[in-house]
Amino acid sequence: MSKTGEKPGKGVYVCIKCGEKVRLDDNSDRLPPCPKCHGTEYKP
Repeated sequence: MSKTGEKPGKGVYVCIKCGEKVRLDDNSDRLPPCPKCHGTEYKP
């Protein structure tokens, strides 16, 4: 489980609250709040 503000690495992360997908293209990118529901927890 990854949370907003963490740097989990490149990949696609799925909001556990609504299922919205967020793609990080760089290992230094931080996870944003979910753009759809503002959730803060993601699964890979």
